Formats: sequence, structure tokens, C-alpha cells
Amino acid sequence: MTTDANVGAGTYRLPVTLNRVEVDRSGHWLAAGWRDFLKAPGISLIYGGAFTVISFALSYGLIAAGLGSLVLPLAGGFVLLAPILVVGLYDVAKRLERGERARLSDVFGAFRENLGQLAALGVALLVLWLVWVEVAIVLFAIFFGHAPPALDVFVQEVVLSARGVPFLLVGSLIGAGFALTIFAITAVSVPLLYDRPIDVITAISASLLAVRSNWRVMFGWAALITLISACAIALFFVGLAIALPVLAFATWHAYRDLVAPDIPEGTAATG
Repeated sequence: MTTDANVGAGTYRLPVTLNRVEVDRSGHWLAAGWRDFLKAPGISLIYGGAFTVISFALSYGLIAAGLGSLVLPLAGGFVLLAPILVVGLYDVAKRLERGERARLSDVFGAFRENLGQLAALGVALLVLWLVWVEVAIVLFAIFFGHAPPALDVFVQEVVLSARGVPFLLVGSLIGAGFALTIFAITAVSVPLLYDRPIDVITAISASLLAVRSNWRVMFGWAALITLISACAIALFFVGLAIALPVLAFATWHAYRDLVAPDIPEGTAATG
């Protein structure tokens, strides 16, 4: 399916062809991601383990500073930033589908592909994460009249207290809004930017249109990503060592399903 995007009075045709997925492919993408994990377990665990260690360190720093309640926004920020942080794993998935051997050095080199556009999207996601953290701080001030408390106080006053219910509801709704927006923007844009020399605006447009055209499937996929990520984070971030690479590989396979292969100019399509 070729998708057009209306711009002003004219029509802008995206330089990519988007597919409509007629049935739920979430389970297929996840299974394919798991198979890729088993094909490259060393690289996968090193990559995922690095994020586990980083998450531990950041959480410990917040708790030591008496801001343990910001661990939850930190976890939410991980979900917001993860799509751009796993570009190296997209390179692994691409090499595996071509039957090539993936090496750790290739993972770091992957960020050189379309670096400027990937960096632009990364900065945008970082800004959204900082906005989300500021929103969390403002919500604490509105509902409790003070800065984010220590973790033990947070559990007592918010999680185990009736007065914390409105805060948790509002915070969850706002967080869900941020997460859905980021998901729609990055569902296929990041692997597309890595895979092809296009600009970030085109990639985001393609992602939004792909999600809109397959909204039922993509809603289920987003819910599955959220569930797996939440379970991985709930295990004191240890689960990220496996969940992160599996979901990254699965996202690559989702991209392959939703965006038709690029046909070089001058190549005739055969049917």
C-alpha cells in the first residue's frame, strides 16, 4: 500500500511504501525477536546488561539523594528513550536476517548510519523525557505541596495512602499519553532511519501513518511492549538484560512487516 500525506494544498508522497497488516502479528514479532536473541545471546546480554547496570546506578543515585520517588519517572524515561538506544541491536537483527555473523564492534558502528538524523530524533526524545520528569515534579508539588520525597516516604504517603490515589491516576494518564505519543513517533521511524538515508521528518511521518493504518495491531503491540517492560523493570531492572534485546529484535521484525523493502531506482518490480 502506498500512503500519501497531505501537506498544505498539495499532496506529499512518502518515499517509502507502507503495508497494512491484516491480522495481529505481535506474537510473531516477539517470537522472531526471541529467535534472534538465541542466535546472538552474547551480544544481546552484553547490550541488555549494560542498561541494567546503568538503571541500577541511576536508581541508587536518586535514592542516595533522597529522591527515590523519581525512580518511577526514571523507569518511564527508559521506555521513552529506549527506541533510540537500541539502534545497535537493529544492526544485529539486520545481519542475522542476511545470514551474517554479528560482532560486538558492529553494534557500536551502527550509530554511524544516518547519524545526524538519528541524533536529531534522540535529542527530541531526550527533551520529552526531561519534560516528563518536570511534569512528575510538578505533580508532586500540586498534590503533596513539596518536592519528590524519599522512597520510603513515597511508598507510605502515595502508594499505601488513599490520598495518593488521585496522584497515581493523573500521573498514570499523563504518562500513558507520553508513552503512546512516543510509540507512534518511533514505532518504525528509528529502524527506518538506521536502514535508509532519509530525514527524521519523513521517518516520523511514516511511523505515524503506519500506526494509524494498523492501529488495532499496533495498540496490542504497544500493550505487549508495556507489559514486558514493566515486568523487566519490576525485577529491579534485571529483566532488562533479556527483555531489551528481545523487544529490540522484535521491533526490527515489526518494521520489516510494516515498511516494504526499498527498491533501488532503475530496478523493475517483478510479479
